[in-house]
Formats: sequence, C-alpha cells, structure tokens
Amino acid sequence: MSVPVLLLEAAGPESEALARTAVASGHPVHAVTDAATLATYSGELRQLLAGCLVTDFAQPGQAVADITGYGRRIGVKALLTVNEYLTEVAACSCAALSLPGNDPERAVAARNKALMATALEAGHVTVPSTTVVADLRELRDLHEAGAVGFPCVVKPADGAGSAGVTVVASPEGLEPAWHAARAARVMYGMPRDERVLVQERVQGREFSVESVTQHDVATHLCITRKHTTDGSHRVELGHALPARLPAAAERALLEQAGRAIAAVGVRNGATHTELLLRPDGRCTVLEIGARLGAGHIGVLIQHALGIDPWRTLWDIALGRRVTITPAPGGGYATVRFLTTDQEGQLVTVTGLPEVTRTIPAVRVRAAKGSDVGPATSNRGRLGHVIVTGHDPRMVDEQADRILRQITVTVASGSRT
Repeated sequence: MSVPVLLLEAAGPESEALARTAVASGHPVHAVTDAATLATYSGELRQLLAGCLVTDFAQPGQAVADITGYGRRIGVKALLTVNEYLTEVAACSCAALSLPGNDPERAVAARNKALMATALEAGHVTVPSTTVVADLRELRDLHEAGAVGFPCVVKPADGAGSAGVTVVASPEGLEPAWHAARAARVMYGMPRDERVLVQERVQGREFSVESVTQHDVATHLCITRKHTTDGSHRVELGHALPARLPAAAERALLEQAGRAIAAVGVRNGATHTELLLRPDGRCTVLEIGARLGAGHIGVLIQHALGIDPWRTLWDIALGRRVTITPAPGGGYATVRFLTTDQEGQLVTVTGLPEVTRTIPAVRVRAAKGSDVGPATSNRGRLGHVIVTGHDPRMVDEQADRILRQITVTVASGSRT
C-alpha cells in the first residue's frame, strides 16, 4: 500500500538511496531540511520528492513541532534519518507522531559523546576512560595534577565524521587538540555543546558492528573491518565486510555492541557501533550512532550479504515485521577512499579503473580546482572505489592494487 513517508534530510548518498527505495516501492517521499541545504538539492533529487518541509534545525524544539504538524497534515506513516545530527530530532518526532522510533528521552546519548560515555558506562559497556572538560583551564589543571595520560584522544562532545578528533602523544599537543575540538563544525547551526572529551588511547584493531533493531530486539548484520590512519588524526580510509574473525572475538564484539544499543535507547532502526579489539581479545566501544553506517557501508552490505538495508529500514519504520536472511555464497566487499598528502588545488585524478561487475562504483567527489590537503577528518576524502567478490584476500589485494594505480595531482599553493 502506498503511504507517505518523511525523510529527515535527503542530501547525501545514504539519504538518496533511502529516497529512491521508498519511491520505487510507491511511497511518496517528503524531505525535511533547512533553507541552505535545500538550495544544494539537485534537480534529480527534487524530482524524487513529493514535498519538502523547510525548518530550522538550529531550534530543535521548533523543528520537532514543525515536523509533527507537517507529518499530521500529510498523514505520514514512517519517518527516518541517516543523518548523524538529526537522530535525536527523529526520535522525538517519531514519538510525537506515534511512529516506530527510538526512546526520545535517551536519544541524545547516541548524539552527544559526553552523555554517550555516561550512558554506556551505566549500561555496563566497556569504554575508554573518559574525562569531560568544560574549558581550557580545567584541561590544564588536569594535566598539572597528572590526571592526563599519553597518548590520549581529544574530541568534541558533539562532533561527527572524526572532525576535531586528535590523538595527542605529548603535553605539547594538548592545547592545539583542545582548539581543534572546539573548532569542529556542527551542521545546520545547531546548538553546540562546548565541552571536550579526553579519553585514554586504547590499542587494538578497529571494527564496527552494523545492526538493525525492531521492538528492542537487535539483529547484527555483520562486523566491518576498518582501515584508518595511524597519525594524530583518526580518518577512515576504508571499510571491508563481513570481517571474518575467530568465534571468541566475534562474540566479544557483538556482545558489547548489543549492550551499547540498549544503553542509548535504540528501539527501532539501524545502529553503527565502533569498537576496538584489543590484543588480549577484550573489546572496547568507542562510539555508537543511531543510524546506518556512513561511508557506503550500506552499499557494501548489499553487495556482500545480499541484504537491502534501505528497504529493511523503511519496513521497520513502517512497523512491518522484518526477517533478515543473508544471501548464500559468502560474498565480500570493500570500499577504499582516495586521499592526498599534498596541500593545494586539485588538478587531476588519473588511473581510475572502469566500472565492472566486481568494481561496481568509482567516483571522484572533489571538484577540479578545489582546495585539498592531508585528510584530518572524513571530509578530507576525495572519492572512493568499491571492490566486491567472494575471496576476501583477493578482493583486498585488488583494492590495494587499484589504489596504487591512481594518481592524484595537486598544484601546490595556499589554500583559501
């Protein structure tokens, strides 16, 4: 049956995939965005939409009221977002509209890292030792008292996409890391939490657990192996799934992810839980998002597991019972992101492979002439290549080979 649905923000690859899936199922899709972002919508995206509500996400309470009123007027039957910044607004709007969603009282804990640390600890989730700092004087006092160990991680309370996150190796790096955390941008001009987190640097391999929850029952789709930078900035350079791990390691990761999902009040929808697997087999939860993993993880799930995450999320939002069955055959998929160590203006990207059955996506998103440089957050990625197959070793080797063949040419000079 065709029913209207609401999508909180239609911009971005994951959001557009959700919009296309709903339209293909016959559901009129209404987007909710702000005026500045609406101006960036392509003509193709606008044609997908049956309507659009423009609101001010910088006033979350008013935004929820606007969404609720609009939803009632169109007779909305489902509401979704895959935007990190809008998950709390989505939970509150679902509650107001009596639609399947997450606990509105605890939804902020999946958005605000300071509240997240408290909620996860209360939920008996293993997390890094965390101190929340209100200002630079407090940070200096903690250091002088010997309460800050090195290396440590400094991050903003309300950041996303690794923006403003710094691994600090020595006392000299603390103050620059503080300023970097405070300078991280928040979308839509939303109210900022000016606090900064100082966390212990946990050693281990990084993974994420991709899950969907319906009526408080979580189903883990897969474990994703992360490729990340090793320097002072934690930037994700690639994802690969499903990670094939020893049974004990897999159990440890899934158990902690399940606890984290419950701790932040996720009842209906996707979650992306980031964890570290320590050398001794224990695992630590770094963060959890009440959304599908970004960075094309949904596309990897489609190719590797034969699961359509977009349709699954709409079914959950519509209150339909979901049964998830991975396709037989044991597929595998990886995405690798293009970056550069040079600072200047982008000239060309050459050596890109052709799109084939096993290389289903090749894209350069940075425009010629745009300012580029070493990636300090996920925003610094210039494009991506997806490789699929059945043999993880062969797929990873092919992805590595493709990256070696790509040349990013940058004209040196001052960035604007």
